[in-house]
Amino acid sequence: MTYIPYLSTFVTFVFAIAVYNRYRQRGGTHLLLWAFGLLFYGLGTLSEVILTMAFNAFVLKIWYLTGAMLTAAWLGMGTVHLLIRKGRAAQITTWILGAVSLLAFFLVMASPILSASYNVSLPASEQYKDILSRGGVTIFLTILLNIYGTITLVGGAIYSAFLFWRKKILANRMFGNVLIAAGALSPAMGGTLLKAGYVDMLYLSEFIGAILMFIGFVMSTSGKTEASV
Repeated sequence: MTYIPYLSTFVTFVFAIAVYNRYRQRGGTHLLLWAFGLLFYGLGTLSEVILTMAFNAFVLKIWYLTGAMLTAAWLGMGTVHLLIRKGRAAQITTWILGAVSLLAFFLVMASPILSASYNVSLPASEQYKDILSRGGVTIFLTILLNIYGTITLVGGAIYSAFLFWRKKILANRMFGNVLIAAGALSPAMGGTLLKAGYVDMLYLSEFIGAILMFIGFVMSTSGKTEASV
């Protein structure tokens, strides 16, 4: 299934452009940050495409930085801005995330590459631990960023869906948020299946995740009764 990262990359970049165009039309910091997060998602899958053809140390680092560290956090940051409209909590958190992301960039770029061989027929996620030497701070930031991203993106989508369900309004946005949450969780499920030996399922889960989030976004932003998204 090595062709699937090509599909994931195409869908994700189209998705990112659609979100950015909506930002240009309507404004909204949450849309801009979602576009950034989707750009990172696309860079991660694009890196997978390149790594299925040949090994490149810089591309492996970009894959780890975007796919393993930054995507979920910045998508979740967009959701924080959507849900928290008052005060400066969202803005302050964004600046903190920006500083952490810069630190992560420098740490990953400075990480040495070990001499272990790379197999292009296997996903990078199955091999990087033997090739990319990560320090304790890098590992800690990876865990922290993913926890933050999962809580804010998935939790925010579920919370929004619950609000629409309780108020019995805007059913399209309720179901759209459910799909966004499911899409965000899909790559994590793929990682679990990868550890169980189902190698190709990681690529498939990334593709399914991008599709579900795209459909959820379209559903959430369609209809005459739509609230400001």
